[in-house]
Amino acid sequence: MFSVSCKRWLLLIHCLLLSSCNDAMLNNPYPAKEDKQSILYSSFSERPKHLDPAVSYSSNEYAIIGQIYEPLLQYHYLKRPYQLVPLTAAKMPEITYLIEDQSGVLIKTHLEPEKVRFTDYMIEIKPGIRFQPHPALAKGKDYIYHNLQVEDVIDISTITDFEHSGTREVVAEDYVHQIKRLVHPKIHSPIAELMKEYIVGLEEFSKMAEIQDPVAFRGLNISGVEVIDKFHFRIRIYGKYPQFIFWLSMPFFSPMPWEADVFYGQDGLADKNISLDWFPIGSGAYMLSENNPNRQMVLSKNPYFHLERYPNSGEPGDFESGLLADAGKSLPFIDKVIYVLEKETIPYWNKFLQGYYDASGVASDSFDQAIQFMGDGKAALTPALQKKEIRLQTAVTTSISYLGFNMIDGVVGGRSDKARKLRQAISIIIDYEEYIAIFMNGRGVPAQGLLPPGIFGYESGVQGLNPYVYDWHDGYHRKSMDTAKRLLSEAGFKGGVDPSTQEALVLYLDTAASGPDDRARLNWYRKQFSKIGLQLVIRATDYNRFQQKIRSGNAQLFLWGWNADYPDPENFLFLLYGPHSKIKTGGENAANYQNAVYDRLFEEMRNLANGPVRLEKIHQLQEIIRYDAPWVLGFYPKSYSLIHKWYQNLKPNLMANNKLKYTRIDSDYRARQRQLWNKPLWWPMVLLIGVGAILLWPALVIYRRRKKAVINAR
Repeated sequence: MFSVSCKRWLLLIHCLLLSSCNDAMLNNPYPAKEDKQSILYSSFSERPKHLDPAVSYSSNEYAIIGQIYEPLLQYHYLKRPYQLVPLTAAKMPEITYLIEDQSGVLIKTHLEPEKVRFTDYMIEIKPGIRFQPHPALAKGKDYIYHNLQVEDVIDISTITDFEHSGTREVVAEDYVHQIKRLVHPKIHSPIAELMKEYIVGLEEFSKMAEIQDPVAFRGLNISGVEVIDKFHFRIRIYGKYPQFIFWLSMPFFSPMPWEADVFYGQDGLADKNISLDWFPIGSGAYMLSENNPNRQMVLSKNPYFHLERYPNSGEPGDFESGLLADAGKSLPFIDKVIYVLEKETIPYWNKFLQGYYDASGVASDSFDQAIQFMGDGKAALTPALQKKEIRLQTAVTTSISYLGFNMIDGVVGGRSDKARKLRQAISIIIDYEEYIAIFMNGRGVPAQGLLPPGIFGYESGVQGLNPYVYDWHDGYHRKSMDTAKRLLSEAGFKGGVDPSTQEALVLYLDTAASGPDDRARLNWYRKQFSKIGLQLVIRATDYNRFQQKIRSGNAQLFLWGWNADYPDPENFLFLLYGPHSKIKTGGENAANYQNAVYDRLFEEMRNLANGPVRLEKIHQLQEIIRYDAPWVLGFYPKSYSLIHKWYQNLKPNLMANNKLKYTRIDSDYRARQRQLWNKPLWWPMVLLIGVGAILLWPALVIYRRRKKAVINAR
């Protein structure tokens, strides 16, 4: 018995001594062979629902597909204000404005927008761009995956199970095919209705497409979209819509090979989740090589990526900050991007501090560990993070969070004085300054209008004041509770009492937020309404059910937000444009707001160039929304990003979706820092071994005495 125990102790000590000779990181979550590789480590908390560029429209989805798909244009990575430059286009589109002469012939013009009949965008694409390797493009004598039978896919579980893959050159037809996909009823693109308004013939094409599979409408033509030759095509839109060029920089207008729809449309594949929503096919710098939503998603460098170089110029200060050190070099720099599933913020934060993630946001749980506010009110890193040479980047995002009223609701909706005063009273009592302080650690700016900083028409100071919610006294000050109570009484609900029931007026807030972290926020909203005697009932549901309620107009109040698609005021002001009502057309006007004056001003404003005339119309539009209050204007979120020193070429760019190809990882430096920060602490183990040895020694002595006594007895 004692001899066995001794052997076990000696074996344990031997193993520990051997381990102590090795200074490797015992807690490294990644294989040791990856230490020196150019790999970016990030995370996701829930899998992107859509990776099909015709359908995807969420920021977490764009973080993936922005690296995979390549539209015609992109935003210059370094220059501000944001500037569009060619990506797969050989040059910026040639734009021609057309009117009809007396005989009905279209002729070129430079007249004002209301007289322009059509606008032509002539587009030339670069030759030599190739799609990423994919089974849909596999073509050989003995294999082509376009006539699969159910029995052929019995043993197939993922896209990599197909033995062969192929590629081909991107041509003009691929862009036209993608435009067709936008309006197919089986695909459900969120921009289908909007594009029908602008692209000539798309509405008529959509009716033909209703009876066709996506694979069959290759032979159908859109009257306003024409393939000129292999590398040229034309898009004709109605009237003059300057913002259309911004859409050409979004994944919606990326090339899509017709072979992809043929491939994914085959029997048996959809049942195995083998679809464009899981396995995209693009021409970008990276390709999705692994999609395991229960573990990780991996982007690998596209072996067929065309030549693209890091920018040679930027803004003043970019050279001094090292952002031009890679000027002119071929992209991308990083070989692989690994997104690991992390459902909780604390494990992610700890791994970031250990160097196992290359960048991090700042969650509320870790805010005090990371951020300190200086005497001037500016945010700075804590000494512990400064010691690790971590960098802090902050930016007010081009987005807005708000509480919306359903304007067709019988209580909070409509444009009567009483309904408007009820909405204004609620706008006053929801103290978003307090919300930002409690739940966002100050990372937000209370909204005075629809337009966030960085968008033409945004104004700060007294010029940007919302006079129905705030007063100006050397700064913004929310109106008093007495003002809110007076407005509530004038709305017919004195003291918050509903005269029809003689009890507190009950209002219903629909939300998809239902997790443990959301409970405190929702309780906070209840308390805000109770300030003036209103009872708020929270109706939490899953996101799909919530969206259905919004689409059908069955929500009374709702929490929502908007991230800019492009840096133009039209992209925010259109959110309350009547013809884009969610319930009528499925547009982005989730409040179902209708105001003829607003709609007319919006139509006049959207096609104007930035200047005094446009600015005046924006002022009028902002005034209408502040007065009518279809939203409780919430706040513009402020992003805080923490970046390790080895993660280079990072500059805040709120418009670009394809930023990863510009960034670089100094993997050697990262490996050294990881080893420095994660040295094993051996003294507790040594202490434990010492204590064990002390406890073991008496037993060992007794054992030897007994053994000696037995020998002597013989």
